[in-house]
Amino acid sequence: MVILNRIYTRTGDDGTTALGDFSRTGKNDPRLTAYADTDEANSCIGVAVATGDLRADMVRTLTRIQNDLFDVGADLCNPLRASYEHPPLRVLPAWVDELEADCDTYNEELTKLRSFILPGGSPGAAHLHVARTVVRRAERSAWAAIEAYGVEPAAAEAERGVGGVNPLTAKYLNRLSDLLFILGRVANLDRGGDVLWQPGGGRDQ
Repeated sequence: MVILNRIYTRTGDDGTTALGDFSRTGKNDPRLTAYADTDEANSCIGVAVATGDLRADMVRTLTRIQNDLFDVGADLCNPLRASYEHPPLRVLPAWVDELEADCDTYNEELTKLRSFILPGGSPGAAHLHVARTVVRRAERSAWAAIEAYGVEPAAAEAERGVGGVNPLTAKYLNRLSDLLFILGRVANLDRGGDVLWQPGGGRDQ
């Protein structure tokens, strides 16, 4: 259970913050950047759900993903260890499989894409494309954290703050960006379809 009685704590006023294992780290730590970008992506999806006038099945899919993204953030903020007294949340391969199945299901509604598309059309599509680009940034941040800390767990007796990053977090974010691209196209199906890129800015030649 999570209980938040007070929102401000003043503990971060020295430029540090707590990881999931209660160790302290700087606010520019690659781990923190990765889960902060994931949080931003979640917020962008929330805007799409709240204001995008999306289909009910898409809202259900995106709401499940919003919950997943909290778990992705929880995974990113907890360094990998060989063992735990209380095992933290970790992204599982089945979550990635679920996103791939969603991609296949929604993609069946679409025609083959023969051009790049512009992020626009309906409000829902535009918001989903914003979310897609933020998810891509979150993925890059996750890979930066992986490069900084590796993917190996620390020994059980290691001090807090030591240990690698679960690579499935980055894989999940990669598949999610693909799904958001597809959903952006689906959101435009009843608005005349994709907004196609015109090389040269669509200027008269």
